Amino acid sequence: MAETIPEDSFDVVVIGAGPAGALASLDLARRGLRVLLVEKRRFPRWKVCGACFNGQAQAALASVGQGDLLESLGGLRLRRLRLGLGGRQASCALPPGWALSRHRFDQALVEAAIDAGAVFRPETTAQLGAASSHARCVHLRQGRQQQQVQAAVVLVAAGLAHRCLEHEPGAHTHINPRSRLGAGCVLAASDQHAPQHWEEGSIHMAVGRRGYVGLVRVEDGSLNLAAAFDRALLQETGSAAAAAAQVLAEAGFPALPQLAAADWQSTAALSRRSTPLAGDRFLVLGDAAGYVEPFTGEGMGWALAAAAAVTPLALEGVGPWQPALERRWIHTHRQRIGRRQLVCRSLALALRHPASARSLFWAAERLPSLPQRLMPCP
Repeated sequence: MAETIPEDSFDVVVIGAGPAGALASLDLARRGLRVLLVEKRRFPRWKVCGACFNGQAQAALASVGQGDLLESLGGLRLRRLRLGLGGRQASCALPPGWALSRHRFDQALVEAAIDAGAVFRPETTAQLGAASSHARCVHLRQGRQQQQVQAAVVLVAAGLAHRCLEHEPGAHTHINPRSRLGAGCVLAASDQHAPQHWEEGSIHMAVGRRGYVGLVRVEDGSLNLAAAFDRALLQETGSAAAAAAQVLAEAGFPALPQLAAADWQSTAALSRRSTPLAGDRFLVLGDAAGYVEPFTGEGMGWALAAAAAVTPLALEGVGPWQPALERRWIHTHRQRIGRRQLVCRSLALALRHPASARSLFWAAERLPSLPQRLMPCP
């Protein structure tokens, strides 16, 4: 029989300790709120991600006093995009950015939240429970132990395939039937073939007919690889490693023989939309709110910008809850995140068609400022 821990209460419970959840916890804790940050996985951990931080991400970090975090952790400055398509390559300047491994970044952000006063509980699952006039119940489970906590506000930042709202009336996630699947791995510096090709400070993007692969060198010299593949390509090749090798070959990039032996992780379908984004004493943000293929490297920017934007509403929600607050979050998310996701969705669709992909490649060759127009600055 599972053990039960006595009930406790917080101003805010944040579900998910990725960038969105950790930054929101940090910001709210430093303002004096009692914050519980819950994460289902053990920390530190690596996850599939491009490991790139654009101007939007940097601005969000600076807004909560973490403007120097990326540099202090040894992040590498990003300056260029190398794009490969159909055996040809083009190089373009990028807006100022950083590359940093997710396991180091996420751990540092969680530690900053703890230092600010947040309570962190890893390896714990969370489920949204009933709402009362003054709080929302959250059911927690850690191994055999169960706990029920109360929070004036619950922030759901639990990632792509979360199940925190499965008992909430009307909650639904629409997955695009043509959505690609994500996959990634890390290659140690000693395992890399043709290391001179993967220079520090560049994002290397290989575009194939049925997927793309992004590679960037991070602070310890390793090569972070994140990809999006059509389901048919994965079924045909039999593995993410073989699919990545095929895309790299189509783009004219050097082979990486160590891909087959790498420790691969995969993701759920990438392109999805969640509803509702807000309800009685809860707000949804980060990947849990919806996602598209972030070809332009904006995934981290979306998550961190959403966390910075949610703070004023969470502060207000600690008091009497008003339905108008829910509408404001939906509007804010649409304005700050949704519009940029629409750009990425359009770009991802264009890259699936050979003619439009070739046109974009032609434009990138002749218009070096194109990536800077597609990727937002602060």
